[in-house]
Amino acid sequence: MTLAQTKIKNNKNLKTLGFSHLDTAEVVVKLNTLLADYQVFYNKLRNFHWNIEGPEFFELHEEFEKEYNTVKKNIDIVAERIRVFGIKPNFTLQKTLELSKIKETEKNLSAIEMVREVLKDFEIIHDDILSAIGASLETGDVATEQMLTDFIRDIEKRNWMFTSYLK
Repeated sequence: MTLAQTKIKNNKNLKTLGFSHLDTAEVVVKLNTLLADYQVFYNKLRNFHWNIEGPEFFELHEEFEKEYNTVKKNIDIVAERIRVFGIKPNFTLQKTLELSKIKETEKNLSAIEMVREVLKDFEIIHDDILSAIGASLETGDVATEQMLTDFIRDIEKRNWMFTSYLK
């Protein structure tokens, strides 16, 4: 039995539609944090894609593109999930940078440093997702939990792949 199934079985107060703002406040806070981190991560990945050099160019150029396309898709999914709760994800660049735990890189990095940076950012996003899963399960929001479980499954696989690359 999955965590969500256990939560459903034990929680008789599950709601499917009509969550109140109070019901979803913590979920929205966690999703906004994830959204900010994803947006900064997306920008970093684009820069890595454009600026990779050296013998790893062809391989990592393609991998960074795959990664930023996934992140771009996830950004939209998270923002739309926030809208489901009646909140507008109104993010300026300044607000995004203030909220994000992922920081931009301003110096030129080697290919290996870029991969290490991606792995460091995966950890931050992974923690964001786990935190948001906890909030969604507390609320009885199984749809957000499922969305986030899909994200975590993907990031764990990509983490394994990038970690293997460094060996």
